[in-house]
Amino acid sequence: MQFEPQLTKRFNIENSYTLNVALQHGAYASLPKLFSKKPEEVIEEIKISGLKGRGGAGFPCGMKWSFIPKNSTKPIYLVVNGDEGEPGTFSDRAILSKDPHLLLEGVIAAAYAIQAHVAYIYVRGEFFREIQILNQAVEEAKNSGYLGSKIQGSDFQLEVFIHQGAGAYICGEETGLLESLEGKKGQPRIKPPFPAIQGLFGCPTIVNNVKTLSSVPWIIANGGAAYAAIGTKDSTGTHIFGLSGHVQNGGYWELPFGMPMLEFIETYGRGVKNGKLKAVIPGGSSTPVLTAQECEDLTLSYESMAKHGTFLGTGGAIVINDQTDMPQILKNLTHFYAHESCGQCTPCREGTAWENRLLQKIIQGEATARELDLMVEIAGNMEGKTICALAAACAMPVRSFIKKFRGEFEKYLKPSGVTVGIQL
Repeated sequence: MQFEPQLTKRFNIENSYTLNVALQHGAYASLPKLFSKKPEEVIEEIKISGLKGRGGAGFPCGMKWSFIPKNSTKPIYLVVNGDEGEPGTFSDRAILSKDPHLLLEGVIAAAYAIQAHVAYIYVRGEFFREIQILNQAVEEAKNSGYLGSKIQGSDFQLEVFIHQGAGAYICGEETGLLESLEGKKGQPRIKPPFPAIQGLFGCPTIVNNVKTLSSVPWIIANGGAAYAAIGTKDSTGTHIFGLSGHVQNGGYWELPFGMPMLEFIETYGRGVKNGKLKAVIPGGSSTPVLTAQECEDLTLSYESMAKHGTFLGTGGAIVINDQTDMPQILKNLTHFYAHESCGQCTPCREGTAWENRLLQKIIQGEATARELDLMVEIAGNMEGKTICALAAACAMPVRSFIKKFRGEFEKYLKPSGVTVGIQL
């Protein structure tokens, strides 16, 4: 499949993260066209493109930008979510380290569209090298007139600040990120009000993911209609898809939406390692697992994932071979979410820890089918009953793993405890 890379086009160029090299290969070329448009025209172009948020939620980007109040008397902020903490996901990190100027070009475009003059890039604290590279890129851009006042001779000004997080998964949720950015404990906010109305420091704010904003320069340069022509009708453009787990060749690749999952695994992952395909977690650890049979007609698109009862999420697929014990994988996941819960909401604080304890009891051979059924029941009392989606991120894998691989869990139960499970 031939296509023009949009996000990874400079990745294999030596010193691509430096401004001089990036400029030689087209960096900031979209700015003259950007500043020739009115801010509302830029937003309309993004709407036409069909670009969806790449951080996991898949919300239409142009629509999100349009929620900023007109003629706001308060400052407007743009916040970049670079807190990539979803297990199985590692593509934002690649952009930050290999092409930070592409992100900054997208930041300028988004800030101009919503008329923000201050932008914050919130980066996961463990990304030490990436933060160094990004700080260098911001300094280079300032010194060369791509940030600051009168950017490239225009009347637009923008200051960009880098904020280093402390490695909390919950700060990948946009309002938890805003709380952290304000110097508070990273706990999600009740919505409404939504950030576009009352976000950072109580002001209108747009929060976008790294890949989302890095997709914008190509759209500005080539037009929304050209972007919409790539991929599928409901999943436009390209995405950086990842493969990890039991594959011969783990990594990430930029592809148009729509490739069959099995073709992706065979062509780019070079097949399943040490066995046959058993299951795939398609979009990072929080998305419901799919069996090998379900993957037979699955494509890399939002609509195909929804049809199969799961989500594209971050686009990082975790491949599982037929030699793997599914309860052991779920144990890793429940432990992760119990550890990362911020503790604000009772269903999440208690539910994630309870799921983890029950699963450990099952694996140790100390449980009956009642405990297994109880895990499903608890998941039902977690999902959709908390301020953010972390509880659901734990509940969805629990429900899907037990539903699709119940027999593997029953092997751990006490002999007298194996009974028919509750309806999922």
